[in-house]
Amino acid sequence: MRLTEFRELLHTEFGAGRADALMRDHRLGELDGVTGDAAIEAGVDPKDVWRALCREFDVPRERW
Repeated sequence: MRLTEFRELLHTEFGAGRADALMRDHRLGELDGVTGDAAIEAGVDPKDVWRALCREFDVPRERW
């Protein structure tokens, strides 16, 4: 998944303001407690960050 596609999905699902806050502030349990932004910077595939966010925020599977 490209980063631009990831950001588009994120903003569509959560809204721009909340999406940016989630990426910056929310620690993802399944990614060793790092934020989404930190995970992306560390080289984690955006698809893996997206799926982790979807699971933690109960996004319906058909929108993953």
